[in-house]
Amino acid sequence: MPAEHAEAAVVLAGGDPVAPGARGLLPGGAIVIAADSGLHQAALLDLEVDLIVGDLDSVDPAALEASIARGARVERHPIAKDETDLELALRAASLLHVERVFVVGGAGGRLDHFLANLVLLASPQLAHLEIEALVGSARVRPIHEIAELHGKPGDLVTLLALGGPARGVRTTGLAYPLDGEDLLPGSTRGVSNELCASSATVSLSEGVVLAVQPLGEW
Repeated sequence: MPAEHAEAAVVLAGGDPVAPGARGLLPGGAIVIAADSGLHQAALLDLEVDLIVGDLDSVDPAALEASIARGARVERHPIAKDETDLELALRAASLLHVERVFVVGGAGGRLDHFLANLVLLASPQLAHLEIEALVGSARVRPIHEIAELHGKPGDLVTLLALGGPARGVRTTGLAYPLDGEDLLPGSTRGVSNELCASSATVSLSEGVVLAVQPLGEW
């Protein structure tokens, strides 16, 4: 699908192989961007990649050439750079002027990379995008103002403040509601809440919250 007609992008990150069930959670008609070895996730999800971004130091050369032969473009960056491949891929998605970005992968491997991937999702530079990530066996959503979360009654939801205090946090549809409260970085106040229905809302007046929903086996 031409980039100017796509409303969403799927960004494939490296790390542990994702569960094939993730395919059913992704939107159709999205631009697909692979961050370096994230290209390997495409075969697991039966996705064709439109753009491959990164220094390409960890992608299988044969898989890379095969994807290029099927029409994928490559945006190659030097190994010595200031951004991770995932950050570069998210930047590329932002330049496509899409409204939503679905990140798949990024778990496993080095702990510092894993933590950096989670913090990256909440970057102020990406706040204009509606981002959702499928990381390991969890759905992760950065919330800068307001968002709706979906699942089943009893599903766990953890809310974590990142980068500073999250002020005026309000929730609906959660078992342990927050009513204009502050969540502080390093606090476990928002851990292990639960959905009361099939959806819930989280809003805040200042800061950013990372919503984590463990999915179990899927």
